[in-house]
Amino acid sequence: MPPTTLPGDEERALLRDSVRGFLERHWPPATAVPWAREPARVQALWQQLAAQGLAALGSDPSEGGLREIAPVMEELGRAGCTLPLHHGTLLNLAAPRTPQGEEPALLALQRAGEARVVLCFGAFDGDRGAGQARVDDDGKLHGELAFVEHADSATHLAVVVDGPALALVDLRAVGVRIEATPAMGTQGLFRVALDGIAATILPLSEEQLGALHAMTRLALCARATGAAERAFELAVAYAGERRQFGRPIGSFQAIQHKLADGHIALLGARLTQAGAARQHDLGADNWRVFAEAACALAATTLRRVSLETQHTFGAIGYSEEHEAPRHFKQVHLDVLRHGGGRRAREALADHFLGETPRTLPEYDLGPAGNAFREEVRAWLQTHWSGERKAAHEALDFKAREYDREFARALGRTGWIGLSWPQRFGGQARGAFEQLAFVEEMERAEAPRVGAPVQAAMLQVHGSAAQQARYLPEILRGEAIYGMGYSEPDAGSDLASMRTRAVRDGDHYVIDGQKIWTTTYWGDYMLLATRTDPDASPPHAGLSLFIVPMDTPGITIRTSTTMYGGSFANVFYDGVRVPATAMVGELHGGWKVLVGALATERGFIGGGIVMKVAHAFEQLCEHLRGATGADGRPMRLDPLVRERIADLAGQIEAGRRMMMHCAERVDAGETPLHDAAASKVYSGELMERFGEVALDLLGMEGTLGEGSPGAVLRGRIEQNLRHALMWVISIGTNEIQRSLIAQRGLGLPR
Repeated sequence: MPPTTLPGDEERALLRDSVRGFLERHWPPATAVPWAREPARVQALWQQLAAQGLAALGSDPSEGGLREIAPVMEELGRAGCTLPLHHGTLLNLAAPRTPQGEEPALLALQRAGEARVVLCFGAFDGDRGAGQARVDDDGKLHGELAFVEHADSATHLAVVVDGPALALVDLRAVGVRIEATPAMGTQGLFRVALDGIAATILPLSEEQLGALHAMTRLALCARATGAAERAFELAVAYAGERRQFGRPIGSFQAIQHKLADGHIALLGARLTQAGAARQHDLGADNWRVFAEAACALAATTLRRVSLETQHTFGAIGYSEEHEAPRHFKQVHLDVLRHGGGRRAREALADHFLGETPRTLPEYDLGPAGNAFREEVRAWLQTHWSGERKAAHEALDFKAREYDREFARALGRTGWIGLSWPQRFGGQARGAFEQLAFVEEMERAEAPRVGAPVQAAMLQVHGSAAQQARYLPEILRGEAIYGMGYSEPDAGSDLASMRTRAVRDGDHYVIDGQKIWTTTYWGDYMLLATRTDPDASPPHAGLSLFIVPMDTPGITIRTSTTMYGGSFANVFYDGVRVPATAMVGELHGGWKVLVGALATERGFIGGGIVMKVAHAFEQLCEHLRGATGADGRPMRLDPLVRERIADLAGQIEAGRRMMMHCAERVDAGETPLHDAAASKVYSGELMERFGEVALDLLGMEGTLGEGSPGAVLRGRIEQNLRHALMWVISIGTNEIQRSLIAQRGLGLPR
């Protein structure tokens, strides 16, 4: 049973700050490397950390569980400290017992700082070079074990043996030999030989062993994340100071985008690990799926970030006097331990491609979110299933995008106004209920509804008359809006737009052209115009209007998109709209526009990853029943299993970013940079998913809808073609990377 109360985010932040301050005083960067070679130094720090109460983490989950162990490990990684404090704390969590059902005395001793325990999995490690140990008929331990952390500073060893069981031995006993085995130019790993050593045997269940193994790898990923983040922060600071060609290198786009990618990767790694730790502490049955996804992701992304960090430092990063090399080494050592990413990918492949169909585990969205998820699911089963849904799916892509009858039916539920304030007729529901709604809509492949960005804009910037006229239409599902932003010479650079609106009495006359407009067939266009041609800076002269699409002077010329949809060039020739159609202040459109785009990115990041998650589950379902060219089941193909597992980790990162943005919104914050990161990651994840799916499916995967033999009705290849739009629209990912680098990381422009 999970504890009824768990430490909160504020308590974890205090814990993190406390550990960081302690390590800055007792394990400073300047001496971290040489001190790690001195057993007496390591022993002293071990005892000091125990005196701080950190060795007791996990013994009472109400005071600290895996969610508290993870940030402590991150801080050890930041400090370049490889002391294996997690071994004792994870044994606290695993709670092994003697055959009489008692806690072994050693655990109490290690919590008090009187013993220092290191953990080894032996033959159960997952790495073929880890060695093994066995218990003879007299209860004595024999064997040789490799990659044991700081065995020279420990007092006791806990090693997994056949049974499974945990054997506890005193490393100071006669018959124990400890030999240093430098790895990647570091000290701290040892080979331990055991020759007839007395042992205390504690039985372990298979579930306990699996949980202990997963927790250990997750803790090491947390330490690697701390190391990678510390090096990354140093690289960001260096990029802001180091000058080349008369400018800080951090002002160069290549460096900015490299570091933006690093920020996004680290965000995903940190969030997936924290999410897995939370699932464990809440007692979720599927927490190990989250843990394996976090470990699979960390194994690739943290090493890539470490490489790119070294590239940013250039030659200065070669020097062992610099901090960066120690963090690079630690990242690689930590994510490889105990089978590393390979072990995690095997577990994920078993989960998603096993004979028993399994999907991505659902998030706990809280009582309100979980209940609303079921309510939406039931409504869709009634209103979007059977013949009704089948008839819609028989349409081509363009016709499937919107369904007025469905929109009006949904409008009668009031859910189009889920997040709206009650004064506008909304339901004022929280962000997690909104996530539940998006999740179920994507799973049901329901057409989009409403105009969330325009509604939010009107609620903040609209006049009372605009709010009274337009919001009820949107709420009832009776109105759909397009966005008229981009122009031939103003794509990402919207401040360069030329479409003009000139005042003429009580009206404005609009002339210009908009391109790439997707919802040109809607009832209204939210149109960005220039009302001050001489404004300086240029973005100060923009204004926004709501323009009914049946207004005289509008000409629409459509084009078919590469993904089977359509967009249009829309020409505005002498289009007259009343001055009351302006949204916000005169020349104040930039403020409204930027806010709207940020809002849309927040919606898009979550929506895209939900689309990918749904397509991933469909692909796994297909692969479970498919055979390869050799006649063997595709689910057993090593390449298929590896690629599916990699995707599972990446999708979990995207889902966690989505949840992170929701948490910040629920806290009353506006997650501009996090929304940009979510949009960048999710859009490119959709592309990667499509490419991987085609690799696995081969030519069958390229068959479009309507083709005989098309896999999943041709949706895989169509989604890949569609993915390009999500990367480019609403501010290209390159622009978003610059935003993250300059405004999120503080790099110079």
